[in-house]
Amino acid sequence: MNEKPIGIFDSGVGGLTVCRELLRRLPTESLLYLGDTARVPYGTKSAAIVTQYALEAASFLCDKGVKLLVVACNTASAVALPQLRERFGVPVLGVIEPGARAAVTRGARRIGVLGTEGTIHSGAYERAIRQIDDGIEVFSVSCPLFVPLAEEGWARHPVAAQIAAEYLEPLLQKKIDALVLGCTHYPLLAQAIRQVVGSRVEIVDSAASTAEEVAQLLESRILQADTERGDQQFFVTDLPTRFRRIGSEFLGAKLHHVTQIQLGS
Repeated sequence: MNEKPIGIFDSGVGGLTVCRELLRRLPTESLLYLGDTARVPYGTKSAAIVTQYALEAASFLCDKGVKLLVVACNTASAVALPQLRERFGVPVLGVIEPGARAAVTRGARRIGVLGTEGTIHSGAYERAIRQIDDGIEVFSVSCPLFVPLAEEGWARHPVAAQIAAEYLEPLLQKKIDALVLGCTHYPLLAQAIRQVVGSRVEIVDSAASTAEEVAQLLESRILQADTERGDQQFFVTDLPTRFRRIGSEFLGAKLHHVTQIQLGS
């Protein structure tokens, strides 16, 4: 393990799509990933509970000496970033602002957002986009069935495209020109989503956008970038078996060094 790893946490396996993009973009960096699998999902819980869980996860990673903290959970990014940035003495990046910036910089004027109930209810993407350009129209839809589809390995099943068509119909009626995947599970469903929206709509993967912003932060020399090949450690708050099995699909590689830990009291 390099001396100063990057810490990433999520409510479960979805944030491994952020890990995958970080490994692709920054292969020399070491990563510590924490999936709060005992308390997943965050998207249906109150803002106060999500903030409590996020602070506990961040505390665990910061105690490990991370140089940067990535909140790879849209729900936690939506409600807990101010408290995390105030509490911990390392840079803290969420996944919402990078996704919003990526959508705007691609010239979109009518942006659709897909997310969990908690993320959509928070209005975080709409605020982030309109802070950049208040002339952009934003339309949001919650997609509660997408997470179980991804976790059950049904992302390429015909039913995934059928469900995507139901969720996306209101956004297509609004004639969106970009679509933000506002949950880290959703990149696994990109093929089904693309099948529905066609080639005209730009699909923005917030996981890839976040990895790019982490790379820019390192390259700006705000932080010290590593030069040797990095390694990874994974932590979960429930039994590792299911995480290891499902997570390999999200990470795009076999998972090693998965350790069960406990958060909170």
